[in-house]
Amino acid sequence: MTRVVVDPVTRIEGHLRIEAVVENGVITDAFSAGTMVRGLEKILIGRDPRDAWAITERVCGVCTTVHALTSVRAVESALGISVPPTAELIRNIMMTTQYVQDHVIHFYHLHALDWVDIVNALKADPKKAAELAQSFSKWDKNTAAYFSSVQDKIKAFAASGLGIFANGYWGHPAYKLPPEANLIAVAHYLDALEWQKEIVKIHTVFGGKNPHPNYLVGGVPCSIDVNEVAAINSERLNLVSKLISHADEFINEVYIPDLLTVASFYKDWANYGGGLSNYLSYGEFPTKGYGQPESFKYARGVVLNRDLSTVHPVNARDSQEIKEYIASSWYSYDGGDSVGLHPWAGETNLNYTGPKPPFETLAGYEKYSFLKTPRWKEQAMEVGPLARLVVSYAAGRTDVQELVKDTLGKLNVPVGALFSTLGRTAARGLDAALAMIWLKEYFAELMGRVKINEVSTFNGEFWEPKSWPKDAEGVGLTEAPRGSLAHYIKIHDGAIANYQLVVPTTWNGSPRDAKQQRSSFEQALIGTPVAKIDEPVEILRTIHSFDPCLACAVHLYDPQGKHLHQVSFE
Repeated sequence: MTRVVVDPVTRIEGHLRIEAVVENGVITDAFSAGTMVRGLEKILIGRDPRDAWAITERVCGVCTTVHALTSVRAVESALGISVPPTAELIRNIMMTTQYVQDHVIHFYHLHALDWVDIVNALKADPKKAAELAQSFSKWDKNTAAYFSSVQDKIKAFAASGLGIFANGYWGHPAYKLPPEANLIAVAHYLDALEWQKEIVKIHTVFGGKNPHPNYLVGGVPCSIDVNEVAAINSERLNLVSKLISHADEFINEVYIPDLLTVASFYKDWANYGGGLSNYLSYGEFPTKGYGQPESFKYARGVVLNRDLSTVHPVNARDSQEIKEYIASSWYSYDGGDSVGLHPWAGETNLNYTGPKPPFETLAGYEKYSFLKTPRWKEQAMEVGPLARLVVSYAAGRTDVQELVKDTLGKLNVPVGALFSTLGRTAARGLDAALAMIWLKEYFAELMGRVKINEVSTFNGEFWEPKSWPKDAEGVGLTEAPRGSLAHYIKIHDGAIANYQLVVPTTWNGSPRDAKQQRSSFEQALIGTPVAKIDEPVEILRTIHSFDPCLACAVHLYDPQGKHLHQVSFE
């Protein structure tokens, strides 16, 4: 038996430690530890609920819009505020844009190097690479001259020591792509770096900036007037149209073809990383208002034991459905560590009892992570693109069903292949493809409203605190690119009395509960082969397939509670 430690896991947001027990070349046990802590819930207490979006949005610089949207939804839920249809469309445009950009970044810049051997690309024939790329894509840069120029860049990079990639596992036996496919992937890695900074200009049009675009309780902070310089006018709408067109080309002529190509060489990875068999989705993309989840593009619900015949309803307000546990987490609850708390009653009391870094192993420590452990009706759940597709497929969303069936047919693999590391990676691509389709739909709808001058973007009916009840509680739900995200708020006398974030990586990366049930990261690693103990690329493949974000999941505080810094939002 050998214990393998990957600390820190890189190419993610935040700080994650993975420990795996390997016996006879296969992982038999695993531990996932969030090793950083923040105190956003503490920071929010006593503040104006209308400002919460601006603080929570800064939990992360990758999911730049999702926490703001979730926060304003939470406040609107508490105060009974409805959002004008045009504002809802703009929010959907912002979110689908985030999906498209985030998934491209994840595939190329965070996950691809688990499958792509950069150094091996030096052996490629640029002409053959161009022929291969042109066989599945009409991308105009797929030429022998372009791939030759990229290969020259790799040569120069290799001669200087490979920079940030110097410690990669290049030449590892787990890499299977031929040199030409590796060269194509590296070229498109570079293309994606340039492209991704353009698509988010959509956020700057509607939200003023990126990262961290502006939001507004009751709507969106922008006005539309095609003839007004200071508003979203015809020039800016034309820019959005152009950006959407370019994104559509990149998704369908670069990202999806590359994803299918990589997947075709790694079909054996449809046998590893399946992990949990329970999937949770809050649903996303309202078509008839946020208050009607049955009309969402992505369905809300739970699938248990991969039984696609039944979608169980989810009620995030029910105190008996969603609870957070701390049996293995460095926190304490006033009622004892064995209880589970619904987020409205949630507590953020740090209680670090673990080893002092640097440390060799978590073995022997009852508590081993700064992540809490969420459960739905006491059961562990996987969240994310795969969960969204599974729940919506089971719920009969035809656009999801058709795309899944078509893609599986191209790869000549069964539906069961989705429940794996490879399937999870493919699901993210399908998620981006659907978001691209819907982004075009939403923009067309918005232009239709502009033509008939139905452009109201704000409902100020309950904007003033004097109109609020003395006490109110609300929950905002979204399907962030990484999965199910919830913000729970309690308001007392016009100020935040309690605020709790339950984020995707808290669901997926949390430690064991009191029943010793593993969460997604830990369970997905069981049964994974590891060819070289000192180069565990296989561990990275499965963990990266979830696209971890520990910045969200671990919630500033000195361990002794000392004041560190104060930021004024006045």
